[in-house]
Amino acid sequence: MDFSYPESYEASRAGFLRDVERLRSRWNSSRLEAHVLKNFPDLSVDWLWAEPQQKENLIIVSTGEHGIEGYVGSAMLKVFMDEFAPRIHAGNTGLLLIHAINPWGMKHGRKVNENGVDLNRNFIFNGVFDRSVNPDFSKLRHLLAPSHPARSFGIANLFFVERTIQALITRGAATISTAALLGQYMDPEAMYYGGDGYEEETRVVMDLFRNALVSYQNIIHLDQHSGYGPRYQMSLTLVPLEPLSSAELSSKFDYPLVLKGDNTEFYETHGDMMAYLYELRNAEYPDTHLFSTAFEFGTYGESLLQRIHSLRTMIFESQLHWHGAANKATEDRIRHEFQELYFPAEARWREKAIADCRQAFAGIFKAYGLI
Repeated sequence: MDFSYPESYEASRAGFLRDVERLRSRWNSSRLEAHVLKNFPDLSVDWLWAEPQQKENLIIVSTGEHGIEGYVGSAMLKVFMDEFAPRIHAGNTGLLLIHAINPWGMKHGRKVNENGVDLNRNFIFNGVFDRSVNPDFSKLRHLLAPSHPARSFGIANLFFVERTIQALITRGAATISTAALLGQYMDPEAMYYGGDGYEEETRVVMDLFRNALVSYQNIIHLDQHSGYGPRYQMSLTLVPLEPLSSAELSSKFDYPLVLKGDNTEFYETHGDMMAYLYELRNAEYPDTHLFSTAFEFGTYGESLLQRIHSLRTMIFESQLHWHGAANKATEDRIRHEFQELYFPAEARWREKAIADCRQAFAGIFKAYGLI
């Protein structure tokens, strides 16, 4: 069965540019725009503005903020364009569809951009990139940011398990999770590096968000991610600034798994794109209604062992990029595991992800009266 998952950045972009053309008959006032990366003329952030006659509601679907996650995001964006956009009330509801916020990462199979920056740690609302954020990272730097080539896989794994067990005993699982996932601003060669200033791609999205808030009264933002959570159940994840609880939204959308990123239900992040959107709304457009969520398609699973496996995969991939590997077999194993963490090949996983996406789209759009 064809689940419409692209296998390259170029195929994904070509499909997006083709599919948006079918929407123009319903939104006569539409324009396709792009920002070409200054150092990579073959890579671009692409988006469609589809403007209604009466600007009341806006649906934003964004993909590829974490480059490699753009393959799953592309499939979900196609589901929206093929199955839901034709049902949207086009007279008063517009669309902003963003393909590949991080095109370099998508093309090269990495989560970060060409500068090693995790864009979902780069949306700092006040513009202050504080190196002292996440002090736990410094305490666990030896575990999270190895500075030597990746050893043969079996040996590397034994060393990782030994260091992780020691860290669990001395620091605890919660400290390790915060150190690894919150975001850090001191080591560009370590994972979840948030940068020392706004990245090119970040500024593009900030401008799009501002234009959306200027023009629309009600905004629904649906960002597409993969990697964390149960393997066969997509999670709707929220930032703490969302006023409704996860239980209230689960009932509202008739969707089984909604989590708030406050370290009680889902991990907290610093410099998060959705949080930036809420902060911008709160500061400058308080009368605009906003709901923003991430579709998080889990892959490895959520048990402690599975989370450790995810962490190991992230650490080894970053280590491989910056310091290389002892041999080709180790390099291939690391790349394969990283691919499986964010873009699993299993047909059952891909089919269930599409089904969960359909259910979430339907529940959210019905709840807000958009279909």
